[in-house]
Amino acid sequence: MTRIFRWIAALCLTSLALCAPLAAQDVPAPQEAKRVALTFDDIPRQKGAFFTPQERTDKILAALRDSSVRQVAFFINPGRLDTPDGVDGEAHIDAYVAAGHVIANHSFSHRHLSKSTAEDYLADIDRAADWLRGRAGYRPWFRFPYLDEGADDKVKRDAVRAGLKARGLANGYVTADGSDWHLEFLTIAAQEQGKPMDMKQLRRLYVAAQMSALDYHDQLALDTLGRSPAHVLLLHETDLAALFLPDLVAEMRKRGWQIISPDEAYRDPIASTQPDVPYAWGTLTGSMAWEKDVPPPLSPNWISTGMMTYLFETRVLKAKLDTE
Repeated sequence: MTRIFRWIAALCLTSLALCAPLAAQDVPAPQEAKRVALTFDDIPRQKGAFFTPQERTDKILAALRDSSVRQVAFFINPGRLDTPDGVDGEAHIDAYVAAGHVIANHSFSHRHLSKSTAEDYLADIDRAADWLRGRAGYRPWFRFPYLDEGADDKVKRDAVRAGLKARGLANGYVTADGSDWHLEFLTIAAQEQGKPMDMKQLRRLYVAAQMSALDYHDQLALDTLGRSPAHVLLLHETDLAALFLPDLVAEMRKRGWQIISPDEAYRDPIASTQPDVPYAWGTLTGSMAWEKDVPPPLSPNWISTGMMTYLFETRVLKAKLDTE
């Protein structure tokens, strides 16, 4: 088993090598630009490894501005505003909107649907809606926390789908997920334990994970739909985004991706799709592929939390130790 794991990891490291150094490779642009919108969850998010929440907001805004990304979406959890890391969170949200970005509903308290009743879950959405309603930049989208749409409980899934429709809320789905949240947790743990990190290797891992997820899910969509839809990439309001968004955006464009607004992305025909699959959880592309019997895996194996932990420990932590 260990030999198999190392073999898979070697393939993963090869994919990382292909992503770096980012500026040194010539990647031909495709005939037709692929499209993706950037979206950020869990605002206001807990403090990361490198910045205060204020510094993080400032750096994310600067990164988007300097990269000429006109509009992204921030999915809000108003319940986090009363936490220590949520201090001044409302001002940070206002700053995102003032810069031309949009906000949407991510529930009040960020709970799992599979662990709640439909009634309690919808009430939590309503609490967030009360805070969001009437605010500048608001869009009537709801994104399921954890991308948990009810797991194997179809009755609950359908009850919440009906509840969203009755409230005029569209599913703020994602089509690609690179598990940036787990990489952030690894950096926080390393910082708390006083472990030095190789920031160049961290940048490579962050960018490679998001690009791998995007390219993989685009191929999954091609296999399912016969076309590349307007994609929606799941990111989080992390210190890693504050550090590496310019690198990620540059790599996307170099590889033929056009960054579009969430408004445009959610006008794609797939926005009305409601797959009926045995387990409602994850990306819309994965669920659509499952419904059409596209062979698994329905997400890249190498960005699993176990594999990402292995890559972080062997590339980001070990690389730093080896150079000291």
